[in-house]
Amino acid sequence: MRVLFTCRYPDAVIARAEEHFEVEVREDRTPLKPGQMRAALTLYDGVVPTLGDAFTAEVFDGAEGSRCKVLANFGVGYNHIDVAAARASGITVTNTPGAVTDATADIALTLMLMTARRAGEGERLVRAGKWAGWTPTQLLGLHMTGKTVGIIGLGRIGQAIARRCHYGFGMKVLYVNRSARETSFAATRVETLAELAQAADFVVVAVPGGAETHHLIGADVFAEMQPHAFFINIARGNVVDEAALILALQAGEIAGAGLDVYEHEPQVPEALRAMENVTLLPHLGTAALEVREQMGFMAVDNLVAALNGETPPNLVN
Repeated sequence: MRVLFTCRYPDAVIARAEEHFEVEVREDRTPLKPGQMRAALTLYDGVVPTLGDAFTAEVFDGAEGSRCKVLANFGVGYNHIDVAAARASGITVTNTPGAVTDATADIALTLMLMTARRAGEGERLVRAGKWAGWTPTQLLGLHMTGKTVGIIGLGRIGQAIARRCHYGFGMKVLYVNRSARETSFAATRVETLAELAQAADFVVVAVPGGAETHHLIGADVFAEMQPHAFFINIARGNVVDEAALILALQAGEIAGAGLDVYEHEPQVPEALRAMENVTLLPHLGTAALEVREQMGFMAVDNLVAALNGETPPNLVN
């Protein structure tokens, strides 16, 4: 059986796949174009796509009975795949939950600390040779310990962030979620985004991407946030109305932002890049070798099960 990896993955992942399949690895780092995706459905038994490979309904149009039987997505988020259209074409979709949880939560805490303590600004100052030495009022930021974090979405990643905030920094945890969650630490569910925004020193987004959460966070949420509060996004870029975020930052409605994802990746607005109070990371959420290998191994396991006629361990419903 032939499988396509739409971009280069860690060597150990490719080696694992080659134990089971004839493997082709696409070396081009740009996302697949629609025509390339349609061709992949006819040429391969399985495809391992990732963020950016937009398998829309149009791609699946006329794909019924195609050779491809499984899209083993490399990543937990799959909003770039029209799952219903894939299923209608007889194609199974899987993902890689669990493996990404702790790494993504770590990046959330990285962004919280970097923005609150002005670490990015300080590093740029040192690199530019403009640091004149320590003074008592230099780059004063917000002390994170004991503050309140408001987490939007308390799934696996949201809970991992909350756990780090509670146990590591003694923070009060508030959250918005469709249903209440049982946790091993104190966490208070609030009913609305406005209520969370009003009370939190840090607002962290940890919801899945997709039509239901598109522009979930907009001007109304930023208007409710406290002027000293920071906004953190490690979810998906289009969960946030990026234009509204820029306006809120420019108006001083919020103190700053830490972003690992963007609405139109890899394009990042110049307005954001020009702001000293914004920490910008290049989608580093799962960027640790052992994590990416684990994600890849999960994708291979999903491929093997699906192409053997079994239910994959991480089937997307």
